[in-house]
Amino acid sequence: MNDSPVILLHGYPFDRSMWREQIDFLNAQEYQVAAPDLLGLITRDDKLQFVDEPIEGETDRQAEACHTMADMARDIEGLMDALRIERAVICGLSMGGYVAFEFMHLFPERVRALILAGTRAPADNEQEKQVRLQQVEQMLAKGMSEIAGSSVPKLLSPRTLAEKPGVVAQLREMVLRADPKGAAAAQRGMAARRDYTGDLETIDVPTLVIVGRDDPIRPIADAEFMHKRIRNSRLEIIANAAHMTNMEQPEIFNRAVLSFLRDTV
Repeated sequence: MNDSPVILLHGYPFDRSMWREQIDFLNAQEYQVAAPDLLGLITRDDKLQFVDEPIEGETDRQAEACHTMADMARDIEGLMDALRIERAVICGLSMGGYVAFEFMHLFPERVRALILAGTRAPADNEQEKQVRLQQVEQMLAKGMSEIAGSSVPKLLSPRTLAEKPGVVAQLREMVLRADPKGAAAAQRGMAARRDYTGDLETIDVPTLVIVGRDDPIRPIADAEFMHKRIRNSRLEIIANAAHMTNMEQPEIFNRAVLSFLRDTV
């Protein structure tokens, strides 16, 4: 077993199943892999998940919950303690990248390396915060079906949408099974997240930045911004992929990650 465990942090509003290809691949390369469900996003009996436990007699105040990136980062530290992992490679995609930034800030001694995919350092501006809060109202009122219908086409490249119906279906299913209250709490957490730009120059571990060439949500400019400011970082641009690089082009994503791990940790 390789002595560099890897922790995979999923995007929003997904779950650990988005990492299926990476879990299988890294296990085959003898890496220990943990891929938790982040706070509140799904209800499932799984020893690696961290979700809200229902409180007896709870009220509608639960709908006002905010799951911050720091909350999620602290849960990852708890997972590492439970699995007796002292240091790990922290890999986050999209929201998972925000959690990775927060984990690096709170627990730098426990990070061996970082992988940041489809994410960015700056905080939301006021318009972006308002869009998130509008989505909160939508999912609490109507569930996740409209969110799935509007978001999935934006997350995938034209080639994926045309040629990989299985990926489209898997992504949609993840959105539909997300708990609306948990998803709303995560949206509030992302809207409230701090600006990580000032953290970039302090990151002192090897870092891989991954971006899809066709990503309209976190475009190449966001990845280049991080790459230029993080010492000892490398940039991987994946063609024919948008936001969900690990699902759209898993072979390329996996090769980039493996090369990074072998070269740096």
